[in-house]
Amino acid sequence: MNAAKDKKRHVDSVTIVSVLKRVIAENGRDHVRSYAFAISCLVMVALSTAFTAWIMEKVVNEAFANKRADIVWLICGSILAAFVLRGFATYGQAVTLSKIGNNIVARYQRRIYSHLMSLSVGFFAEARSAHLAAQISQNINGVRDVLNLTVTSTARDLLTLVALIGVMVTKDWVLSLIVFAVAPPLLYALRYVSKRLRAATREAVEQNSRVLGAMQETIQGIAVVKAFTMEGELDSKVSRIIKAAEGRANRIARLSERTSPLTETFAGFAISSVLAYAAFRSIYDNVPPGAFFAFVTALLMAYDPARRLAKLQVQLDRAVVNAQMIYALLDMQPAQREMAGAKDLVVDKARVELKNVVFSYGSGNPILRGVDLVAEGGQTTALVGPSGAGKSTIISLIPRFYDPAEGAILIDGQNIAEVTKSSLRHQLAYVSQQPYLFEGTIRDNIRYGRPEATDAEVEEAARLAYAHDFILAQPLGYETPVGENGMSLSGGQRQRLSIARALVRNAPILLLDEATSALDNESEAAVQKALDTAMRGRTVIVIAHRLSTVVKADKIIVMHEGRVMEEGTHEVLAQRKDGLYARLNNLQLPVRDLS
Repeated sequence: MNAAKDKKRHVDSVTIVSVLKRVIAENGRDHVRSYAFAISCLVMVALSTAFTAWIMEKVVNEAFANKRADIVWLICGSILAAFVLRGFATYGQAVTLSKIGNNIVARYQRRIYSHLMSLSVGFFAEARSAHLAAQISQNINGVRDVLNLTVTSTARDLLTLVALIGVMVTKDWVLSLIVFAVAPPLLYALRYVSKRLRAATREAVEQNSRVLGAMQETIQGIAVVKAFTMEGELDSKVSRIIKAAEGRANRIARLSERTSPLTETFAGFAISSVLAYAAFRSIYDNVPPGAFFAFVTALLMAYDPARRLAKLQVQLDRAVVNAQMIYALLDMQPAQREMAGAKDLVVDKARVELKNVVFSYGSGNPILRGVDLVAEGGQTTALVGPSGAGKSTIISLIPRFYDPAEGAILIDGQNIAEVTKSSLRHQLAYVSQQPYLFEGTIRDNIRYGRPEATDAEVEEAARLAYAHDFILAQPLGYETPVGENGMSLSGGQRQRLSIARALVRNAPILLLDEATSALDNESEAAVQKALDTAMRGRTVIVIAHRLSTVVKADKIIVMHEGRVMEEGTHEVLAQRKDGLYARLNNLQLPVRDLS
């Protein structure tokens, strides 16, 4: 049992040291001058504090016992100078460390965002976005706190405590021994509290992220909540989560503040013992009180840095837990790494081919089972079939949102696994079933398709997408803010903006994932016109939901249970009486309703 505890203590200390080393390695060099200035300020704070305690002997003995008026002004002036110096030094270190801390937080925010952009779509499919955002917002300050706590505790608190202990020992070593005798039990108790707090902190982060995540999901799905009268059920669910988070926060408060009664008891015992010893010496041995007053002043001044150092382990453990969570995210390797020596994709005819592609999500059953298909350059290829046939999966594999387990995907004969993802995706335009608009104006959202596009090109894309007229009808035209996810616009309007975004990209390959399935008839007609424009002269792979799109396609590929069952034109497939497509055509039902 003791061996296990010793091993755990060793692991905990190694963890703190390893995290500290990493934080210093990543940030220390960039802020070395600022830290040097802050440390020099902290040293001045420590020395001026010790000087104030040390000079108390002179004040008491010379001014009150010996009544020497000639040196009173000198003593008082030096005390004033020490306080002024400490004030400016405290200001300097506080501002400097705050600037460093803010820079570290901003730097890690940029790093995390860039790293998240490098992770695969599969990561975000498994991670709850609300939970992820909440966890990042809570943990990112941990990296800053690890460094700042170490600097302030070492350069200010530890140095101040050492200097004041030096004053105490020089003034009365016997009194110093009395103080030091009660320190070991205090340190042991604080170590015990620290271990308990480390586990509670990690659990609290998880609970708080669940609270924020649940609230964010409710806000995003408020229409569904209202429509299905889910308010009561969700209120009960969120209340349970909040209650659990509250309990965890209260436990952390209890553990964190246990240091207060421990340190106060220690301080009370030490000071009362010192006062008793000094009083008896003054009463019975006529010892001058100057050294005693200097000792007590040093002891009282040492209380604050000692208290902060006593809580350092607790605070550092919490900061390290938060920093570890951030580093766990930053150390996560992208599932789809680019091959060494990957080249840029060169597109000529924009011919897309899948060869014996097998794919499954995680360890589940295969979604695609040896798929072979060709989408000829400059033509429209439609994918049809029942729900779960693997149509959307094919659309996701072409931009390398995922990689197939077996087989290959080729564009003009080039394996997309051997080209850079950036060059691949620059040759693609994508219109999803659920269009997503970002915070900003209508013009901003269209321009995301190609950031260097001019205003004229943005407006021309909007015209081709049949969006120009409704945009001009908005209060500020193209400069109208779209609101959160474009909630101020109708579904058809959002979809036409997403088509305009695809058009302004001017990519040779266009991927359409049931772009009209969620629209009413009037909106669908407008969006279909926009799609007809977008599809001209491009290689188009479209998941067909409406028969109007299927009829016009150059090739129709019928899928079922992850396999290609039929392919051909509408006229050819419709004549096969026993075929799946013929059944669809005869019933005149959406493909996804077939089974």
